[in-house]
Amino acid sequence: MNPVLQIIDGVVSLISMSLFVWCLLSWFPNINWQQQPFVTLNRIMRPILAPIQKVVPPIGGMDLSPIVLWMLLNVVGNFAHMLLSH
Repeated sequence: MNPVLQIIDGVVSLISMSLFVWCLLSWFPNINWQQQPFVTLNRIMRPILAPIQKVVPPIGGMDLSPIVLWMLLNVVGNFAHMLLSH
């Protein structure tokens, strides 16, 4: 496998897993996002989600930016495979 493709796959997987954990933790209101490890996860995910939140408004009070990010990650991963696979 192409080393660049491995790096892209790793980054996409890392962001996807972080997004999944961040979404699950957001359902628990008692989590203190100012304590470790939550503060680190929040510092990683908020800047990634912020540009999407500016474009995609909440619908019915529900933030759809994680879903949009997940779809974008899949598109990026598939596009990288299409371009870099032999």
